[in-house]
Amino acid sequence: MAKIDDNFDTRQKTFENIIHVDLDPKQNIKNKKHFKNLLNHIAESSLEDLDKSLRNFYHDEAELNAFYPINEIKGINEIKKQLWAPLKKSFPDLERRNNLVIGGSFQDKVFVSFISHLTGTFVNEWLGVPATNKTIYLRTCEAHQITNNKIIKSYILIDTVDFIRQSGHLPINKSLGIEEMWPSPITGDGENNENLDKELSLQSLNLDLEMQRSLNIKPENEPGLNKDQLRDKLINHPQKKYWHPKMMWYGPSGIGTARGLEGFVDHHQLPFRLTFKNRDYWKIGHYIEIGDGNYSMTGGWHSIETTHGSQEWLGFPATNKKVTMRVMDFYLNHEGLIRENWVPIDIAHILNQIGIDIFKLIHTK
Repeated sequence: MAKIDDNFDTRQKTFENIIHVDLDPKQNIKNKKHFKNLLNHIAESSLEDLDKSLRNFYHDEAELNAFYPINEIKGINEIKKQLWAPLKKSFPDLERRNNLVIGGSFQDKVFVSFISHLTGTFVNEWLGVPATNKTIYLRTCEAHQITNNKIIKSYILIDTVDFIRQSGHLPINKSLGIEEMWPSPITGDGENNENLDKELSLQSLNLDLEMQRSLNIKPENEPGLNKDQLRDKLINHPQKKYWHPKMMWYGPSGIGTARGLEGFVDHHQLPFRLTFKNRDYWKIGHYIEIGDGNYSMTGGWHSIETTHGSQEWLGFPATNKKVTMRVMDFYLNHEGLIRENWVPIDIAHILNQIGIDIFKLIHTK
């Protein structure tokens, strides 16, 4: 089997004269506390107070890269109009429950990132989905680029497929993994990690990047392999040395959560690799690569460019259409290996690119 290319650069390419930020861990802790408080204020603001909360949080011309169908927008007014005001109208008692808060610097940028659940009673339609008058947990993952104590650029992925599922309208195949709320890290420090060890942060990030580089080894492209043979190669793939024996892989609705490397292969990796054989990882490169103690995070907009080549993944017939993927990865390193991996993927965005609008499907099932 091919060897890992240790020199492969996963980062977005930049100008040669870029000034890299060396973020003080104490400042990182302050950033996390500050923006955690601001995000709580936004979630719990009334519609009348929402504008003030947003202006405390965002620069006037802030950019937002969001999940389908909101996509890319710019400016506080549009962010309010398209994201936060509709959310507050649909979930008037909204609150934020954080699972993980991490921060760090990457190239010339400083970030704070979150895994959270936006929780509320679903009383008015959202994104065309009929209200249920029941509790909904919106799985929300974010990376916010900060400057002068405000957000200049945000990346937000809300698991809209899981939202549709909770509303009782899932119009696609059930996940191969289990459906569940994503848990907080097993170590119990996800929201309040106050790491001061820069070397530990770098070690965590480097371990996770090494594992990601190993994914570029693609046995699915070897001629003559049947599915069982490919499965065996993936379980014994170079990735194996990075994963903890009790690893948990938390995927979006449509894929689900998997336990152990065999679960990861069976419930996600095998069907994914069979469907998207000619993947180009990091064609654009990561906009974020940060480590924070035993945690790290990477993300790309987009992360993967590929062709939809079979129905193995999610069960839709092959279209041979080009697709891009919006993906984030959050990691916990524990006992020297990757113990937990939270992976938001904008499934609705991928489906839209192969001609399937999941928000229209719910009205035809």
